[in-house]
Amino acid sequence: MKQPLAYVHPDAKIAATVVIDPFVTIDKNVEIGDGTWIGSNVTIMEGVRIGKNCRIFPGSVIGAIPQDLKFKGEDTLAIIGDNTTLREYVTVNRGTSAKGKTVIGNNCLIMAYCHVAHDCLLGDNIIISNATQLAGEVEIDDYAILSGGILVHQFTHIGSHVMVQGGAKVNKDIPPFVTAGREPLSYAGINSIGLRRRGYTNEQIRDIQDVYRYVYLKGMNTSHAIERIMAELPATKERDEIILFIKNSPRGIVKGYFD
Repeated sequence: MKQPLAYVHPDAKIAATVVIDPFVTIDKNVEIGDGTWIGSNVTIMEGVRIGKNCRIFPGSVIGAIPQDLKFKGEDTLAIIGDNTTLREYVTVNRGTSAKGKTVIGNNCLIMAYCHVAHDCLLGDNIIISNATQLAGEVEIDDYAILSGGILVHQFTHIGSHVMVQGGAKVNKDIPPFVTAGREPLSYAGINSIGLRRRGYTNEQIRDIQDVYRYVYLKGMNTSHAIERIMAELPATKERDEIILFIKNSPRGIVKGYFD
């Protein structure tokens, strides 16, 4: 259902059950899935794909060209998964030739005034609180929670099930399952409350804690800690996820509070 005061380009592919409020602008090369609501004064620019049952609140701008001087007008996308909510004045830029797309996954909540820059890749079930700003090519894995007013440096990777303190400046990678806080941003323990809410057992949480004792509490450098973990701790899905994340971190991971 489109209000008469909205503009929808004739080439846009809009499912029949999409609700479009007044003063919305939807450009060409846009696709929007069933059950999605587009609030008033939203601008959806060229190259956007929005899934089913999303809610885009007033004032949001989706698919604007990257704020990157290397962008030369290449054909790229901004992709929003199913059941995702973008609150008021969220901005999501489309990709550049680096990755070709900016992605926000399924079941995400991006709160008011957040910015998701070019080529960011966000997984599923992510919550990002008000006024948090993601620079270009940031990656955030499933179930991460970022509190309000966070600044995330370009190319940073935030692991799954991570909780980040509000107002943080994130300039190093944050490995899975941890809470990061303090100033400068540091490892502050395991996100045990979040893990329990998502069905992790006490045994799994203890195994994760054992891994991070080697990384942060035994006075070893990261490479030595990884060697000891692989030699001394039993292989588990969580252990191996942490090891893989750290090994694939060109920026390096956040330090412990006393490092």
